[in-house]
Amino acid sequence: MSIEKAVIENTDTGDKIEVLFNPKEYVLEKRTPWIEHSSPTFNSPAVQFLSGERVRLSMELFFDTSEEKTDVRDHTKKIEELMMINSDKHRPPILMFSWGQKLNFKCVLEDLVQRYTMFKQDGTPIRAILKVLFKEFSEKADDRKKNPLHSADHTKRIMLREGETLSSICAREYADPRKWRVIADANKINDPTSIKAGTVLRLPPLY
Repeated sequence: MSIEKAVIENTDTGDKIEVLFNPKEYVLEKRTPWIEHSSPTFNSPAVQFLSGERVRLSMELFFDTSEEKTDVRDHTKKIEELMMINSDKHRPPILMFSWGQKLNFKCVLEDLVQRYTMFKQDGTPIRAILKVLFKEFSEKADDRKKNPLHSADHTKRIMLREGETLSSICAREYADPRKWRVIADANKINDPTSIKAGTVLRLPPLY
């Protein structure tokens, strides 16, 4: 029984690209960055979580037309076109990378490096290795369904950074800069302009 081929589907058009040879391996990468805030009053910097990053899927795809003696770019250009802007959608296509029943990855093609390693006498490339990096794709509504947030978490605390105000924090956390008084009241702040960078603030939930 032959191994099922990996397939890249353009979900905007329904077109599917079946890879010539399955990748030898693939890598899934997920990062959750925390930023550090230095302060002369602390022995070590405080850390603050801002936002998680999308999962990335990377691999190498191998293309070879040395037996047919045809231009391998007839195949590789199909991958390259997955980075081109759709004139109707005003963006590159949303993709689904599938390999059997175990890997189904909704994504966009973020990075592509093409390396040609064999040629005919006239210079026509007949072998290529494509290094591809796919980034996970989902709509904001999908994210909220998977991980619903109840306004700002009542246990959430953040550190005021240099140049930040209560209004700018509310714009980021509550999507409404006019809610600054909610934070001021929760932290017993009488004068919002007197808060210093490095102050830890409690963010109450909105009901």
